[in-house]
Amino acid sequence: MPHNVSLIALIATGFGLALVLGMLAARLRMPPLVGYLLAGMAIGPGTPGFVADIGLASQLAEIGVMLLMFGVGLHFSLDDLLAVRKIAVPGAIVQIAVATGLGAGTALWWGWPVGEAVVFGLALSVASTVVLLRALEAKGILESTNGRIAVGWLVVEDLAMVLVLVLLPALAPLLGAKDAAPLADFRDLALTVGLTLAKVSAFIALMLVVGRRAFPKVLWLVARTGSRELFTLCVIAAAVGVAYASAVLFDVSFALGAFFAGMMMRESEFSHRAAEDSLPLRDAFSVLFFVSVGMLFDPQVLIEAPFKVAVVVAIILVGKTIAAIALVLAFRYPLNTALTVGASLAQIGEFSFILAGLGLGLGLLSMEGQNLILAGALISIALNSLLFAAIEPAQAWARARSAWARKLDLRDDPLAALPMSTDRKLLSGQVVLVGYGRIGQHMAAALELRHIPFVVADSNREVVENLRRAGKAAVTGDASDPIVLVQAHITRAAMLVVTTPDPLASRKMVDIARKLNPGIEVVLRADNEDGAALLRADKLGEVFVSEQELALGMTRYVLGRLPSEA
Repeated sequence: MPHNVSLIALIATGFGLALVLGMLAARLRMPPLVGYLLAGMAIGPGTPGFVADIGLASQLAEIGVMLLMFGVGLHFSLDDLLAVRKIAVPGAIVQIAVATGLGAGTALWWGWPVGEAVVFGLALSVASTVVLLRALEAKGILESTNGRIAVGWLVVEDLAMVLVLVLLPALAPLLGAKDAAPLADFRDLALTVGLTLAKVSAFIALMLVVGRRAFPKVLWLVARTGSRELFTLCVIAAAVGVAYASAVLFDVSFALGAFFAGMMMRESEFSHRAAEDSLPLRDAFSVLFFVSVGMLFDPQVLIEAPFKVAVVVAIILVGKTIAAIALVLAFRYPLNTALTVGASLAQIGEFSFILAGLGLGLGLLSMEGQNLILAGALISIALNSLLFAAIEPAQAWARARSAWARKLDLRDDPLAALPMSTDRKLLSGQVVLVGYGRIGQHMAAALELRHIPFVVADSNREVVENLRRAGKAAVTGDASDPIVLVQAHITRAAMLVVTTPDPLASRKMVDIARKLNPGIEVVLRADNEDGAALLRADKLGEVFVSEQELALGMTRYVLGRLPSEA
């Protein structure tokens, strides 16, 4: 070739192989991302034949992570993050500690040095945001309570890993790093730690104070030009530019910088358009992320150390999952939430690769350690979708065979049942309102204005606690569980209103409600016409589609403002 075209070669072969192997994986009823990982292995240095530029692949993957985290920020407001802080913050910290302990303990058992064991354990403790988001989107639960808890939990993990990545070079001499500069004294360490915390705090403060006001205004000014290209360019420039600036100026990861940029831009009235315009690029670059992961993997480790690989996979899939499930149940959340969060964290990804690379550069991690981390990532990512698919069967199996599992939502939990002091007028002819998101809140306000009694059922404990403090009737738990609807006194209710968009859960709720109260009227929400058609075909109740209702409302307003020809 007349000149260097390694970038074009990488994109052409990466996308081409990913398409072929992704389609093959889908035909075999496996997630397409398994095909993307195999495509990376095929063009990586660990297999014969064409070898793509792994440095370029890593940079393209970073762009994918930026755009994906930016998209998450567009759908995940600061209020959403604060709503799950009581479980996400302590849960993530304890889970990191448990997973790090399991990984480090195993490495010490293998005879590794203490510093290498610590880095190895930390790399196994943090899940992949990319994989989690793809799984939540595939199940349609990204904006559900369970989805928000899982994403909030992972955001806290990412914040913790940002501190680890910045502090590790400073702590490297204490951990026995071979290539680290010796530490002068304790004051140098304290100064480094304090400076790192100050930088991260300054970045977050700047985004919350300045970014929250500036980003929506910039997006509005660009939208006024009427140029679709400029609008899309503004969105991409914000995602990548803020991510890069946060890394250069504040030593914050690209992923976290892009996430906060999206959260701030969510305040704009054009946030939905921004999310839609950036979706094709997010999808394309997320494929390159999985391809780059496959390129890093050396299949030889499966032959040389199969036992160690099996132990690493067990820590990720079993140890982390059990720890997360136990923590969520300890916070009195439903079994379904515990299983969803557990499955969400049962994999490792981009932060693990970055941490492994840093450990290798500092002389804290061997090539064997890096290969084991990559093997654990590849296998756990490939198997993660199977864990998500097993959530509902596992929940049904546990409830069918264990009285303890059936009572998990109600065991001495004051929020699982209405207090005895509840006004009895609320428990006859009331509306049972499932879900207290944006739609649920509007519905509740309208009911309250007309003095119509209602009981809210929501799986977010913080939401129910706030409602109780405001003097409103509310119970916590998964409303597809009969016990939760019984506690909301569904037997004497006049109407069941489901504001959550999950058609499977809605079907279960309606079945339970009609068995307990055959004459109850039902109102359901669907996010698209396909979901609405399924609900209407089964005659489950009156179904409203989000976009359709918006169009009808706008049409009614327009027709009301214009004079009739007659």
